[in-house]
Amino acid sequence: MISVEDARLKIISALKPVGHETVALANAHHRVLARPVLARLTQPPADVSAMDGYAIRAADGAAGSVLRVIGHAPAGHPFQHSLSAGESVRIFTGSIVPAGADTVIIQENVSLDKDRITIHEAIDAGKNIRRAGQDFALGDVLVEAGKMLGARDIGLAAAGNHPWVEVSRRPKIAILATGDEISLPGEAIFPGGIVSSNAHALAAFIYAVGGEPIILPIAKDDLATIGDEAEAARGADMLVTTGGASVGDHDLVRAGLAARGLTLNFWKIAMRPGKPLMFGGLAGMPMLGLPGNPVSAMVCALLFLKPAIERLSGMPGDAPSTETAKLSEPLKPNDQREDYVRATLQRNTSGWTVTPFAIQDSGMLKALAHADALIKRAPYDAGRQAGEAVEIIRLGETGL
Repeated sequence: MISVEDARLKIISALKPVGHETVALANAHHRVLARPVLARLTQPPADVSAMDGYAIRAADGAAGSVLRVIGHAPAGHPFQHSLSAGESVRIFTGSIVPAGADTVIIQENVSLDKDRITIHEAIDAGKNIRRAGQDFALGDVLVEAGKMLGARDIGLAAAGNHPWVEVSRRPKIAILATGDEISLPGEAIFPGGIVSSNAHALAAFIYAVGGEPIILPIAKDDLATIGDEAEAARGADMLVTTGGASVGDHDLVRAGLAARGLTLNFWKIAMRPGKPLMFGGLAGMPMLGLPGNPVSAMVCALLFLKPAIERLSGMPGDAPSTETAKLSEPLKPNDQREDYVRATLQRNTSGWTVTPFAIQDSGMLKALAHADALIKRAPYDAGRQAGEAVEIIRLGETGL
C-alpha cells in the first residue's frame, strides 16, 4: 500500500492539461483560464470624482469661500472647459474631473444658493479624486492563467474590456459503475440488490469541480461486459470506475480492463475509507478505479479525482486545504492507515469545534451527506482528548 500523498502525486504527474477553447465571458464562470487576461484599457481612463459634489481648485477651498458654479458634469458628459480661480463645477461619482480642478468637495460640505456655493470646511488638494489608472493600466495582467474564474474575476475581465476569454476545455470524465447488485434510481431493484448512488454523486461532483461527466451504462460482474462497457469511454479524458476494485471473487474491474490494455500504476492505498483504489492507463486514457462503497468512493473522489480534474484543466492539482478545529470528544489511537473521519462542525467564540459521528461505516451515505468536515488523521496518530486541536477538511467549498 502507498500513502495518500504518494498516490495523489502519482496521479497528477501522469496527467497533462487538455486543450483550450474560447468562450463568451458570460459563460466563463468556474472555468479555468488558459491565457492571462490583460487590460485592454486604463481604468479609470482619466481622473474621476469619487463622490457627488463640486470640482474646485484647492487654492479656493478655504472655509467660508464662495465660488461660482459654471457648469454641470454628469458621468459620461465631461465638462468641456477649464476652471479658473473662484469657479466650481457640479460633479458626480464617476464624472471626469474638469481641467483646472484638483479637488472634489462633497455636496454635504457646501451650501448652494442659485449659482454660488459656500464652503463650510477647508479641503486639501486631491481629495475625493480617483486618479487615472488607479485600478489598472493598459496592458496590466488582470487575471493570471491557471485560475478558476469566480464572479470577481469575471467582473474584472469585463472591466478590462474582454467579451471573450480563452479557457481550458472541461475534461470529459466517463463514469462506469459495476456490480450485479446495483440498479439506477427508478429502475427495478432485484432481490438482494441496491440502488446505485455513486454514478450520480460522482457526476455532480465532477461538474462542481470543473469536469464534464459522462455516465455509462452499469457493467455487470462479467469480465467481457466490463471491458465492453469501458470501450464506450473512448474519447474521454479519464475513465472513472466504481466498485469491483477490491479482492473478492466478484471484484473484476482490474481483470476485465486488463484484457483491454490496462496498465496499472498502483493499487491499494493506506487510507480509510478507500483502501482498494487503483490508477492506471487504458490504451492511453487515464483510469481511476474507486471503491464501491459510497462513502469510500466520494472521499477518494475528493482526495484524488478533484486534483486529477484540476490537473487536466491546467491547475496544479493540490491536495484539499486543511485547517484546525478542537475536538468535542476523545478519539482513539489510529492504526497504520491515514483516516478521514466524518464529523460535524460548530462555531463558537473560540473557533470551530468538531464532533465525529459515532459510526464511521463506509456504506453510510447519509452520515457523509450530513457531515461538515473530515477529520484527517495521520497513520499511528495517538489518541486525542476533548479540546485538542485536530486537522480538518471543511466540505462546504470542496464540491462534495
